[in-house]
Amino acid sequence: MLPLKQFQDFIEQQELFKKDNRILLAVSGGKDSVLMLHLFKAIGVDVGVAHCNFNLRADEAQRDENFVKMLALSLNLPFYVTHFDTKKYAAENKISTQMAARDLRYNWFEEIRVKEGYDFIALAQHQNDSVETVLINLVRGTGISGLHGILPKRNKLIRPLLFLSREEINHFVDHENINFVEDSSNASKNYLRNKLRLDVIPHLQQINPNLEHTFAENINRFAEIETFLNLQVEEFKTKLLLNKPDGIYISVEGIKALKPQKLLLYELLKPYGFVEPVVAEIISALDKQSGVKFLSQSHQATINRDDLIISKIISTENEHRVIHSNESSFEFNGNQFGLSFSDDLKFEVSKNKIFIDADILLFPLIIRNWQNGDRFIPFGMQTLKKISDFFIDEKVPLHLKSNIPILVNGNGEVIWIAGMRQDNRYKILKSTKKVAIFELKIN
Repeated sequence: MLPLKQFQDFIEQQELFKKDNRILLAVSGGKDSVLMLHLFKAIGVDVGVAHCNFNLRADEAQRDENFVKMLALSLNLPFYVTHFDTKKYAAENKISTQMAARDLRYNWFEEIRVKEGYDFIALAQHQNDSVETVLINLVRGTGISGLHGILPKRNKLIRPLLFLSREEINHFVDHENINFVEDSSNASKNYLRNKLRLDVIPHLQQINPNLEHTFAENINRFAEIETFLNLQVEEFKTKLLLNKPDGIYISVEGIKALKPQKLLLYELLKPYGFVEPVVAEIISALDKQSGVKFLSQSHQATINRDDLIISKIISTENEHRVIHSNESSFEFNGNQFGLSFSDDLKFEVSKNKIFIDADILLFPLIIRNWQNGDRFIPFGMQTLKKISDFFIDEKVPLHLKSNIPILVNGNGEVIWIAGMRQDNRYKILKSTKKVAIFELKIN
C-alpha cells in the first residue's frame, strides 16, 4: 500500500503547495521519481512529467526516455522531454559533468514550468540524498547552512519525498510491483556522492541502523539553529551597518566586540561575497595601518581609520571613455555627465559644474579613473600638485580614490577632478569667447 497519508501529511506540514496548484514532476525513470509520480497521481494533483536525456549512457539513456514517455502516456499525463550535449556544455563552461547536468536540467525545468503554467517543480530526493549532501558539505567544508541538508522547499523547487529513506522507497516499489529502470551510473564510484553511498554510509549504518532518521532529526535541529542565527545577524546589521552614499560603514570597535567574532562577521559580510578565509584576514588586520583592502568578486572592504568600509567594485571593463565635442551627455562608471556650450561668460561656483574656456580644449577628451602620478593645478593656485596629495588634503576615503572620474584634455592635462576641483589653467578669462560647461549630474 502506498504511503499516501504520510505523503499528504508531509506536504501539509512543510506547506509545499496548495491543492489547486499544478506541479511539474522531474522523472528520470528510477525508483524514486517513479514512486513520486504514482503518489501524486493517487492524491489527484494536476501534474505533468518532465524528462531529461543527457546523452551520457547511449542506448540506456534512450531506454529511460522511452520508459518515462510510455509511463506518462499510460497515466494520461502531459510529457515533456529534452536532449542535452552534456559533455560539450561541461567542457565549454569548465565544470564537471555532474555540475553541467545539474545546471542544464534545472534551467530547462524552470523554462517548462513558466511556459506551461506550472506552479512548482517536484524533485524526488529522499532522506538518503540529504544525508549524502550533508556529508559532502562536511568533507568539502561548510558553514551552518550546509548542515541543513536538502530543504523540502526552495523557491519553486519542492522535494515531497524527504520523509522517506531509500530503504522505505525500495519497500513500497517492490510491494506495489511498480516498474522502473535502473541507472547504471549509480554503481560507478567515479562520483563523490556514489562513493559515500556505496562505501562510507554502509559503515555508518553499522554503527547506527537508523542513520537516515537520526540525520533527519539533526538536520531539523541545524535548520532551527540557522534560523536563530539569521535572526541574530539581522539584529547586528541594524546596530553595526551604517549605509552611506559611498558604501556601508562598520565600526572597527563594533567588530572587535562581536562574539563569536569570526562567525558573526562572516555572516555580516557574506551577502557581499566575502568568504571565510578573507574574513579571517580582515580580523587579523583590524589593528594595522589604514588603507588595507580585501576583495570579493563584487565588493571591496577597506579598513579606513575607525571603520571597515564595504563598497561595490565598479567595473573596469572601460577604464576610460572618449568624449567628442558633439556629445551633450555621457556616462562613465555609473556617473552621468552633461556637456554644453555657451557664449555667456557668466559662471557659478560649484564642485559638480565647471566652466571652461572652450577654445583651449583639444577634442576628443578623455574621462578615466585616477592614476598614480596624476597632477593638476588646483583652481586658484599656480603650481602643480599631485592628485594623490590633493585627495589626502581633502580627506577622501581610501576606497573612493580609484573610482573618482578624471577629465583629461587631448594634450594629456587634467581638466577636472569630477565633483571636486577643476584645473586653474582652464578657467574662463576676459579673453574667453566661448564657454564649455561640464556637469556631474547628482540623482
